[in-house]
Amino acid sequence: MMWLILFGSLFLLGGASLLFLIYSVGRLPFIEMLANGSKLMTWLISALIIIAPTALIWMSYTVTNAIIVLLHLTVFWGLAEILRILAMKFDIVTVSRSMSAAAGILITVLYLGLGWYQAHHVAQTDYTVMTDKKVGNLRIALIGDSHLGSTFDADGFAKHLKTIEKAKPDLLVIAGDFVDERTTKAEMIKATQALQDVNTQYGDYVFGNHDKALYRPDSRDFTGNDLVAELEKNGVIVLQDESILLDDRFYIVGRQDASEEFDFGRSRAAIADLMAPLDHSKYIIVLDHQPRDYAAEAKAGADLVLSGHTHGGQMIPLKQLINWFSIGQNDRIYGLEQRDNTNFVVTSGISDWAIQFKTGTKSEFVIVDVKEP
Repeated sequence: MMWLILFGSLFLLGGASLLFLIYSVGRLPFIEMLANGSKLMTWLISALIIIAPTALIWMSYTVTNAIIVLLHLTVFWGLAEILRILAMKFDIVTVSRSMSAAAGILITVLYLGLGWYQAHHVAQTDYTVMTDKKVGNLRIALIGDSHLGSTFDADGFAKHLKTIEKAKPDLLVIAGDFVDERTTKAEMIKATQALQDVNTQYGDYVFGNHDKALYRPDSRDFTGNDLVAELEKNGVIVLQDESILLDDRFYIVGRQDASEEFDFGRSRAAIADLMAPLDHSKYIIVLDHQPRDYAAEAKAGADLVLSGHTHGGQMIPLKQLINWFSIGQNDRIYGLEQRDNTNFVVTSGISDWAIQFKTGTKSEFVIVDVKEP
């Protein structure tokens, strides 16, 4: 319900932004000259100037991205106009409407340009966690939320894997949302084949809330089972409420996604039940796509929990709104946190879903070094 309210509010604000920008463009001197004093022509010319590029962004990407551009342009243009009025009122400097409009547009382009770069450029983020358990030195590469086809295709994914390989991880884990509803079967197969070429000792995968296309079952040409088959064909271990002991020194516990229970009325195993049969003298890594079960995972004795899903909050002020109103019931939006003897890591994801900008975070893969004192 909270997400419906959030997206509903986004569309209402988008409509208000559209009207504000059309009105603001209509007050510029060159528009008044073109319209030759006609109010109707002023509105028509202004509407064309704003609606045409908005429609182009909508058709090229999504309506969500078009609204985001409108909102940012409204904020920055509005702030520039307020500053112009204040500067004139206090006789600081004379600034024309055209200058404040140009400033608002320029700041919007620069700000969202940076957001575009941070969404499409993948950085490496490093964490080190300590343990008293005899696991030796273990280097884990974590990726999540690739949403294949959003900011890169299968070939782009293969290039990112080559970059990850340079960090020389012992273990590669994928914390869900490898694909989404818009991914094609051909791209999915090609990307899973790229995973076969990664030079690590181990590889694992856990489902995310978009991998099975349960929100829109008819949206793509393959099923969750097809995805599992292709992953396993290429040497990836898929864990669905299952665990595996690797090298007789650490466990990987892979959980079904929380959406099975909260969105689709199904069930998933409790973490306490999954971990009860394990030898707790060995290091235990839990893969859980959504970071929303920290208390139970810490109580069950997990040593390291790896998650994604949140996209690091994605954008300012969405990140702050998620924190203030607990949207999604996540225990953490991003980063490393320790609770009791459990370390939790949430990645902002290697890609995006519907939004092509990241202004509150970045796209990344994560390297976690597990070390003994």
